[in-house]
Amino acid sequence: MNTNLGLFPEEELVTQKIAVIGAGIVGVNCALALQLLGYKVTLIDREAVGAGCSKGNAGHFATEQVFPLAEPSLLTQLPKMLLDPLGPVALSPKHFIKAIPWFIKFFNNMAPKKRAHNSTALKNLNKNAIDYYKPLLAAANAQHLLVSNGSLLVFEHTPYKEVLAIHQHYLQAGIAVDLLDQRQALALEPNLHSKIRYALYFTEVGHTGDPLAICQVLADYAKNLGMEYKQLAIEHITASITGVVINGVMANGSNETAYFDRCVVATGAYSKKLLKGLGYHLPIEAERGYSLSVQLSEDEPALLSRPVASAERKFIITPMDNILRLSGTVEYAGLAAKANNKRADMLLKNAEFVLKKLPEQALSNNESDRQRWMGCRPSLPDSLPVICQAPQHSNIYFALGHQHLGLTQGAITGKLISQLVSGQKTDIDISPYNIERFN
Repeated sequence: MNTNLGLFPEEELVTQKIAVIGAGIVGVNCALALQLLGYKVTLIDREAVGAGCSKGNAGHFATEQVFPLAEPSLLTQLPKMLLDPLGPVALSPKHFIKAIPWFIKFFNNMAPKKRAHNSTALKNLNKNAIDYYKPLLAAANAQHLLVSNGSLLVFEHTPYKEVLAIHQHYLQAGIAVDLLDQRQALALEPNLHSKIRYALYFTEVGHTGDPLAICQVLADYAKNLGMEYKQLAIEHITASITGVVINGVMANGSNETAYFDRCVVATGAYSKKLLKGLGYHLPIEAERGYSLSVQLSEDEPALLSRPVASAERKFIITPMDNILRLSGTVEYAGLAAKANNKRADMLLKNAEFVLKKLPEQALSNNESDRQRWMGCRPSLPDSLPVICQAPQHSNIYFALGHQHLGLTQGAITGKLISQLVSGQKTDIDISPYNIERFN
């Protein structure tokens, strides 16, 4: 593992101009890693830095999530989930036909060999993912944004035999995890509800009190090193032997054309159109997730000291700066559908079964005490991101499709992209993340 910031000596500074399209946590990390190598980087996004999924997510550095989402047990659970409009998984009737090809690919990835391959690839990305953040946050004087306090996965009514099997499954995957009974779980988190019978304690994961702040702090650090930021909605990317031409629309509606030596595409769930224009097939689905942030009163004691996820209810509660954030659920409704705020509100109802005491503002009639949010996770059917040099374009690179793990895998992705661009050996084998697997 190479977490060295990697600044080149001044005489070796690279003069190439590189565009990084997408200013979420993955794009910001790519831009920063390239700027640290001395490239002239321009970060481009149609919105502000971190305005998408990097803003309202659970803030969980979920390195324990090494099992692909295509889990065979879903085959029996999914019909019931989909019939409940406020269940953990929802599929919009209007989006159903469009989503069928993606789901077919998703189900195909349940095959044992594919699942084992994908799990190994996830483990390789997650194993040291947090360590890649530490030198960056230290250099940006923002170490406080990473809290290494572990997390809990709690169980209400799952039989002990099944909990034990899940525990063993994680241990066999090399995950640091302890199995706790109710007494031990309450000793760690006294505010857990009495309905909680068991918990898995993941000791080596982390969380942040402000995921948007991490994105902004790292972007500011890159700006201090010389990175430029441009607010531009990219319409087309054209590659040639000599470079890359980017066409976009500015906030005032005027068109702009920019020229770069190389380009990194890190546009998350919005990547399909751009890659299609370059001749690549990307089976990506906008897996919409919701969060509800409840304001804490000034004199209110901390209700949790680490993230707590519910195994049965499929959501997570994260203590953040002056708020308690409830996040989770999955909705397949496409990129443009209006947010269904009932899916955010139901998280509060679920929290009543996990926590003994909720924030005082949780039941307030003042809507400003609760902030609803929806973001489109960029999910591929095998749960692996695309991290590679474009097979048919030597000056274009892809860093996208990180599903639920964009925050977790942001820093290591940036490092891998910087190693690809500069011709260095990558810290891990990146062949499983090549877009050729879909083309």
